[in-house]
Parts: sequence; structure tokens; C-alpha cells
Amino acid sequence: MRAVIHGVLASCIAFSLGAQAPAAALAGGTPGKRPLAPADVWNLKRVADPQVSPDGKWVAYTVSTPDSVKDKNDTDVWMVSWDGAKTIRLTSTPENESRPRWSPDGKYLAFMSSRQGATGGQVWLLDRQGGEAVKLTNIKGGVGDFAWSPDGLRLALTIDEPDPDAAAGDTAKKKTAKPIVIDRYHFKEDITGYLNNRHSHLYLFTVETKKLDTLTSGSYNEEQPVWSPDGTKLLFSSKRGADPDRSDNFDLFVIDARPGAQARQLTTFNGPDGAPGTRPVWSPDGRQVAYLQASEALSAYDMPWLAVIPADGGAAKLLTVKLDRPVAQPVWSADGRTITVLVTDDRLRYVARVNAESGGVEKVTTGERAIGALAPAPGGQFALLASDPMTPSEVYALEGATARRLTHHNDAWLADVQLGAVEGFNSKSKDGTVVGGMLIKPPGYVAGKRYPFLLRIHGGPVSQDEFGFDFERQVLAAQGYAVAAVNYRGSNGRGVAYQKSIFADWGNKEVVDLMGAVDYLVAQGIADPDHMGIGGWSYGGILTDYTIASDTRFKAAISGAGSALQTTMYGMDQYITQYDNEIGGPWKNPALWQKISRPYYNADKIKTPTLFMGGEKDFNVPIAGSEQMYQALKSLGVETQLVVYPGQFHGLTTPSYLV
Repeated sequence: MRAVIHGVLASCIAFSLGAQAPAAALAGGTPGKRPLAPADVWNLKRVADPQVSPDGKWVAYTVSTPDSVKDKNDTDVWMVSWDGAKTIRLTSTPENESRPRWSPDGKYLAFMSSRQGATGGQVWLLDRQGGEAVKLTNIKGGVGDFAWSPDGLRLALTIDEPDPDAAAGDTAKKKTAKPIVIDRYHFKEDITGYLNNRHSHLYLFTVETKKLDTLTSGSYNEEQPVWSPDGTKLLFSSKRGADPDRSDNFDLFVIDARPGAQARQLTTFNGPDGAPGTRPVWSPDGRQVAYLQASEALSAYDMPWLAVIPADGGAAKLLTVKLDRPVAQPVWSADGRTITVLVTDDRLRYVARVNAESGGVEKVTTGERAIGALAPAPGGQFALLASDPMTPSEVYALEGATARRLTHHNDAWLADVQLGAVEGFNSKSKDGTVVGGMLIKPPGYVAGKRYPFLLRIHGGPVSQDEFGFDFERQVLAAQGYAVAAVNYRGSNGRGVAYQKSIFADWGNKEVVDLMGAVDYLVAQGIADPDHMGIGGWSYGGILTDYTIASDTRFKAAISGAGSALQTTMYGMDQYITQYDNEIGGPWKNPALWQKISRPYYNADKIKTPTLFMGGEKDFNVPIAGSEQMYQALKSLGVETQLVVYPGQFHGLTTPSYLV
């Protein structure tokens, strides 16, 4: 429903809650170490997207580093040897480089960048032995995605249709922006902005000659091209039908990799098959395709199940229904007998192996960690992107069931910092529901002592707080707070029934679960009931509004990127298909729309001083939601403040704003 965004720090409520000074928080902590501070945003490097070379000797990946001079993040391509002995930075330009992908012979790395004034994102080619990267493509408007053919001679590209004004020769730079003309049903998205009628299609690009051939066309988008093992076909996902904007019905299609070929629809489920971010994969023999199929056509509450379908068409086999947990990033074994996936399960994300015939699931990795990426390596091994409560995401080599760490980009600054211990807990809500949560203790925590307490609520809602490194919660703990994260009903990792239990009933069961966790931590002698704060971002901000409209025990609140008068979000945000599937138009169900707008219509019951905030250009949950609640509390004389971050979308990306 609402994207999961962390990164807005809540230290401004310290005086209301009586937080201890950092020195007091560290009493009994590790000598010589300092508490984590908001300014450590400038130290945090974000590692992502590991890719193993064909010979298995190297792993390419990206590192995003905050630049304090330019107040932005700079992403570069790095690689580390499989034994972890050598780490090499491959790019170092002021522009971002992303999506490193090895050529099939392992001699080159292709990546995306708009470096050197390139128009949009272009594909660049870098010799792994060193030297300067060479711009491979020069496509007007840029390239959306790319994939190497198995023989390394061609790339499959996704490219947006050209701007018709530019095609007509209207290229003059004008001071006055042109009017935005809209006639689409789903007409806006965060970051992209207002949507035009230009579609993304598949093209074939010959590496040696740079010849570009059109493969698809039409009034729909094609995404996520994947080459067949023999290089003769491409698999891709697309939403088609009379009006693709009115549904989330993605299907998989197969097309011969030659100009003039016609696409053949492979899947027929009336819901997401291979939706964006869930790239399908061919079996090694090219006879089957593994992909993710939604559990139901419920939009926000779908659970991705692993499915296999014959590449020539036929009935799909659902393999992980009994597992009843979200899976991601399928990878076939070399013999085609098993498929390795990532599983989201009650505060964890682990690697599992699924039998491609029976659907039997074997857990591969263990421990309290969150694995975020899975990249195949020769010999049935994998490169992982993994995090734990004390370690930001780094690259690991998975050999059998053993994960061996390869990169150490955050070790130096973390060596000087004292972090709070993190432990899981289970609470019981007043209706008997068992809810999983995590407690982040302040450094130097003393058992039996009550601490000023912060409830930090994740967004989504179909997401989870997990045993991975969370900078925001650690910063808050460093100020002397006990911090709790709670996977209320609507979260994933607990099965289909758990995550869809809030369907068309927002702010009800979630609040019951959140307050059940608070009551538990108070009863355990951890949370000081007289010094409690609450806050969250996105759906976490929405739930903050719901909670303070029904409970006055919190001394301060922060609601980031939230909404409360839901009727006004209809046509303002990007969730029109969810509203159609779940709530219906406001003229159809006015009582239901008023019910889910409870915080706004009960604003006179809010007594909690509240800070509202959001991005100026947020089309996900527009800033209007925060503005409305701010105005309501201001009108009622409740202490409140509104912070608007200029030029920001739903997630804050400017480092100084995060600080």
C-alpha cells in the first residue's frame, strides 16, 4: 500500500519524553566508544546489487556514499575477489553508476550511468582489467533496462518511446514549460510524476555495430527482459488489455529475439505474474520458467508464490502455497531440480531451496539476519547481500550453508560507535493475536530500569521490521530511548491471512496490535509509561495518526508522509487501482471512506503534540495529508509543527535532510 521508508530521525521529541543524555545512555557500555549520532548519516555507505563473474572469481556490486559538499549520494561500482582478499573500486566519477552486469565471457562489466553529460541513463562498458569505461549506447531519453545475450553479442534493451514533440523537431529550449496534458486512468507516480502516453518497449542492440532493432510496439509497456539459455528467445512481463491502467494484471510473454517476431502470452492468471521487481528465470534446459505469481488479485495484499510453467505454455504449478511466506529472487540449480529463493519469515529473510517438482522447502541459512539479494555463482554457490542488527548490508559468499563475509565498507566508523542490543519479543493483543516485535535497547542498558520509550512504526503496511541494521532506531536508542518496532497485522512474514486481515479496515487491528506491544513492554518494566513517544513514515505515519486519535498516553508524536482524510487522496496519490479493488469509489462507499478517515474526523480527540512532515513532491502519499492534519491540530490549539522537505519525493534522499 504505502512504500516502506525509514530515515527520518525523531530526535526532536527528546525534551518532551525526558530522554537521557548520550553519556548517560552509554553508562556501562563499551569504554572509548561514542554514541551513534544523526550526523553519522554522512558515514553510512550503502552496499547493493552483487553480481558474480562467470568464472566465479569476482563479485561486482555498488556502493552509495554521501557527499557532504554536494549534499547528495554518489554511487560507484566496486568488485571484490571471491576469497575476499582484494577489493577494487572500478568507477569514481561525480555521476552515479549502477546495475553492473558481467558479459557472458567475463571480460567486461556493463553498467548504467548518465556520466559525461549522457542523455538519460546509458549503458557503459568497462574492461575488468582496468581503463576508462566506454559509452556503449546513445539512446535519446536513455535506456530503462538491459540484459546480455548468452553469446555476448547483443543486448536486450527497454526504451521509452520518443517524445513526439522532439520527433517533430520541436527541440528549442523554452523558458515556459509546456502544459501537462493527461488522459490516462492511472496518471501519476512518485518520482516519475505525471504519466504521459509514451510506452516502454523492447529493442535488440548489437554490441559491435551498435545497430538498434525494434522488437515490440503497442500501447503498453514491456519490462524485465530475460534471454533464453540458447539465446533465441526473450521472456518479459507486460500489462495488457483494454486499459492496462485499470488493473495490476501483469503476465509473462515470450518472443523470438528477431525483428518482426510476435509475442506469445505465457501466463493467464488474473493478477500479477512477474510483476515489476520479480524478474522471471528460465530453467537451464530452457523448457520451464520460474516466476512469482500473486496469491490473489488483492493489489496491496498479494503474497508472491513461487510458480513454474512450461516455456511452451500450459498450466502453472504453484510450489510454495504450503510455505505461506513471501518468496523472492528465484534461481535454478544447474540440474534443474531445485530453485533457490529468499523467504521473508517473521522478522527474518533467509535462503531456502525449493524442490521444482514437489515444492518441498529446505532452509539453507539460519540466524537473526536479513538477506536482501541472491546472486548465483558457479558450483551452486551464491553471493548474498546481508545485514544483521549490528552490521549494515555487506556482500557475503554463500558456500553450502555457510555465509562468509567479503566486504567491510562500514567497519571503520562503526568500530568507534556503541550500538544498542536488539532482541525479539512476542506480545499478545487484547483479541488474542500474537504479534512479533523487536526491542532496541539503549547502549549500557540496565535490566529492571524503565526507559523513556519510542514506538517506531514501519510503512507498507505489507512489509516487516526485521533483524537487519536500522540506522534510525539505533540513533534513537543512542539518545537513551528504548525503541520498539512491531509487525502489526497487515505486515508480511506471517502468512496470507495475517497480511490481508486489514483489508478495507485500516487503523483498527493494527492499532490494537501496536498498543498490545506497548502494554507488554510497560508490564515488563522496560517502557516508562509516563515518557512515551510514537512515530512513523508512510503507512507508519498513517498509523501514528490513527493511534493518537484513539489513545492519549503518548507525550509526543511524529507523523511522516501520512494521510488522514482519505477521501482527498483519491486522485491525488498513485493508488487508484488499490482503491478500486479495496474501498471502491467515494460515491459508492462514503461511510467506509469516512471510517478509514477516522483520525481527521476525530482530530478533536487528539491531545498529543505532533510534528507532521513530508516531501514537497511526494506523489505516493502527498504532503496534503500532513498539511490537513497540521491545520486541524493548529485550529484546535494542539501543539504542532509542519516540516516540508523541498524537492523530495516519498523517501528523503538528500543527506542533510536525513540528518
